[in-house]
Amino acid sequence: MRYRELGKTGLKVSEIGLGAEWLERHNAEEVRAVIDCCEAQGINILDCWMAEPNVRSNIGAAIAGKRERWIIQGHFGSTWQDGQYVRTRDMEKVKPAFEDLLSRLGTDYLDLGMIHFVDEEAEFHRIMDGAFFAYVKEQKARGVIRHIGLSTHNPKVGVLAAQSGEIEMLLFSINPAFDLLPASEDINTYFAPDYEEHLGGIHPDRARLYQVCEQQGIGVTVMKGYAGGRLFSAETSPFGVALTPVQCIHYALTRPAVASVLAGYDTPEHVLAAVAYEDASEEEKDYASTLAGAPRHAYSGQCTYCGHCAPCPKGIDIAMVNKLYDLAAMQDRTPDSIRAHYQALPAKAEDCIACGSCEKRCPFGVPVIQRMEQIKQLHLI
Repeated sequence: MRYRELGKTGLKVSEIGLGAEWLERHNAEEVRAVIDCCEAQGINILDCWMAEPNVRSNIGAAIAGKRERWIIQGHFGSTWQDGQYVRTRDMEKVKPAFEDLLSRLGTDYLDLGMIHFVDEEAEFHRIMDGAFFAYVKEQKARGVIRHIGLSTHNPKVGVLAAQSGEIEMLLFSINPAFDLLPASEDINTYFAPDYEEHLGGIHPDRARLYQVCEQQGIGVTVMKGYAGGRLFSAETSPFGVALTPVQCIHYALTRPAVASVLAGYDTPEHVLAAVAYEDASEEEKDYASTLAGAPRHAYSGQCTYCGHCAPCPKGIDIAMVNKLYDLAAMQDRTPDSIRAHYQALPAKAEDCIACGSCEKRCPFGVPVIQRMEQIKQLHLI
């Protein structure tokens, strides 16, 4: 298992994590089997947003005596009322639900205290200016949470959070299908049966979020990496082709600022299907060729940082150079961090000999030589 820094939090999280939502439908023995398998595979981060009491207790029992090996994302605002989940900002409900989470998980702290499920910009402002966020900050001051995070499916809310100076990391929905769509305050938009009219490459709303997170040092953990499983079937995929778990994970992990993909698991076999990414070949990770050959795709001419262009005879990491260029070109002034990262590369755009071998391999027809010339003119050195 490989590990990545989660923004500026100082935490090192496994590339593959545990999104524990699916464990709600399993008993204590089955939950323990999944968590034991995660531990054996080196997974060290789990997200528990669920309010249902039994799953919280089952997870707590499964990690008992091993709490310190886990980085836990726990949520403020996810409550259990009258036998069902309710997202709320009512502090009389929020506080006992959060205390219940700590108690059932058998811990007196959470590594990441998450403001739960904020998809409306107006609600984000209400939360940050009100009693809800005051309570979250109080928990951090007391050491009950170590870092403050926020979960959202709306890239515009994500940008607000990343620029707030208060939110340290995000839980965000990332996959090649969702990335095509503009920001929405209605999560159902992303699961529409057909949104072909929107297929136009990575939407600027989402590209902007990745750029801001990278610039601000806001780490991202990923939910909905499989788009609820719809990407595994050609019939339900908006592209008309099926992707594998490994391909979906690779796509998410190539986005700027992403540290970990939190997949859902029903069984240990599901865990193994995800962590297979760690030993997968480049061919197995290759989502780009699959999408390029799809009946419907929208990435023509756009670099997705897939790395298909490698190897370069001059040793240029073309995907990384393109990523840094895209991050820099969206801003009036190139951040020092991006400039320093570029300068540290052993080979740069300036070393390009315009041989064109990369363009022949690119499944999306990206004009790499032209981009290398543009990067030179940006004067990142």
